[in-house]
Amino acid sequence: MSPLHVFAYGSLIWRPGFPFVSREPGLLRGFHRRFCLWSRLYRGTPERPGLVLGLDRGGSCHGVVFRVAPEHADATLAYLDERENPHGETVYHRRLLPVRLASGATLRAVTYVADRAHPAYARPCPDTAARVIGAGMGQAGSNRDYLLNTLEQLRALGLRDAGLEGIARRLAASPG
Repeated sequence: MSPLHVFAYGSLIWRPGFPFVSREPGLLRGFHRRFCLWSRLYRGTPERPGLVLGLDRGGSCHGVVFRVAPEHADATLAYLDERENPHGETVYHRRLLPVRLASGATLRAVTYVADRAHPAYARPCPDTAARVIGAGMGQAGSNRDYLLNTLEQLRALGLRDAGLEGIARRLAASPG
């Protein structure tokens, strides 16, 4: 049996929730990280939705590839399926996609891509995203903390995300 590889681009980077053997920066082409999904559970409520990250078509995304030992692969996939699609709702599609590691090797990693056909899919402008993220609070905590933790972890890895940084600047400049 070979190990399972998981590509993380948001909160999985800093809160994976599963055992792993190693982690390494990686680049996924064909998708970019974006606040493109309304969250009525983890980072918002039904009355005041927040926004969470998804992989959306186009561009590329720097993130982290976790290597999971074969004996933990099935449990890790079950955990991730429930975490990313709570209660069986398909907000994300689990995909096996090629990711280039910082070491230069390319491998196939499990990742979760936003479902553009799902009613939770959104394309807010950066100003709207900043306003929603500034007010969002859900079961997993503050939407603002979700954004800032993701940026902090990306920076610790020497990675940048201009889109997220722009939203964070708008958030810092807004009153309240």
